[in-house]
Amino acid sequence: QVQLVESGGGLVQPGGSLRLSCAASGRIISIYAMGWYRQAPGKQRELVATTTSGGSTNYADSVKGRFTISRDNAKNTVDLQMSSLKPDDTAVYYCYANVRVRWSTDRGDNYWGQGTQVTVSS
Repeated sequence: QVQLVESGGGLVQPGGSLRLSCAASGRIISIYAMGWYRQAPGKQRELVATTTSGGSTNYADSVKGRFTISRDNAKNTVDLQMSSLKPDDTAVYYCYANVRVRWSTDRGDNYWGQGTQVTVSS
């Protein structure tokens, strides 16, 4: 019903920058929250940053001041600008969206992208 397509991952040196983008498409009535999670090898998936349709944002403590999330409600897209990257930021980054897909309820369903690899290494 809803597809999330990510782009922008890759290899970057410590201290460098990358920008991730995610576009949602499909049977979308409205999107509540959008954001990014990440999963490093051997670790659980963790929140990186999220944003609501009203513009409120939430960041993991580990990325505050380095990452910036932005959203275009008209285009159903969310971006993550990552700066001052560290080796600990290495992970698969997943786009997330809570999407209303049925007129019969206000409840949104959770959707995930396929993930994009970010590797921070010299």
